[in-house]
Amino acid sequence: MAEDLKGLAPYRRIAAKIRTQIEQGHIQPGEPIPSVREIMRAEGVSTATATRVAAVLRAEGYAESIPGIGTIARIPPPAQTTGPDRLQLLRATGSGFRPNERVEILTAGLTEAPRRVADALDIDPGDEVIQRQRRYLDDLGVVTVSTSWLPRELAGPAPELLTVEPLPKMTFGLIEDRTGRRASRRRDTIAIRPVPHDIAPLLEVEEGHLALTMVNRYWDQNGDLTEYAEDFLGRERELSADYDLT
Repeated sequence: MAEDLKGLAPYRRIAAKIRTQIEQGHIQPGEPIPSVREIMRAEGVSTATATRVAAVLRAEGYAESIPGIGTIARIPPPAQTTGPDRLQLLRATGSGFRPNERVEILTAGLTEAPRRVADALDIDPGDEVIQRQRRYLDDLGVVTVSTSWLPRELAGPAPELLTVEPLPKMTFGLIEDRTGRRASRRRDTIAIRPVPHDIAPLLEVEEGHLALTMVNRYWDQNGDLTEYAEDFLGRERELSADYDLT
């Protein structure tokens, strides 16, 4: 579906048109984007407006400025859909997946909690917890390998958490439906870490490869932790987030 450009500020409308040209291959990565003078002439806008176009494209990852060469087109790396992103997608659309994404449920069941998980869930190391591990993929390959640990008591009202099957509403929706515990607060920790031996083949990288990682903690409306999750991002993936500033 074509992007609706109505209502956009002129510089954003022009940037959107150029972005589409880059995505469709009319402007190839490494080729110069239209200059300020070309934009002024083609669009009938002021110098100030034309100048802002390149800034928008750079911020979106579709252009970069190289000293001595100028501003050239680029294709941004594929973005990672994080756990928080999937929660927002689920609540907004009923699905936690972006177009062309799919999931493989790798393992599900009860396991002994490692110390870091036990500390997060406020239990003793070795206590039983629910563990679910899945791999998200799209047309470009592995998006992320994600492992979640949840309190043992959730297996009673939500036994599906122990099955190696996709959950229609993901863990967030299932827990809320069965227990009324709604994910209402989260904390994200982002770091670059070596990929451990058990994750490397799933991520299709060598053990020790440095990968971008995200740890998510979710609390319910009562302040109790409902899920601790670790994501290892695939090669050449990046994280991005949009915020409304008021």
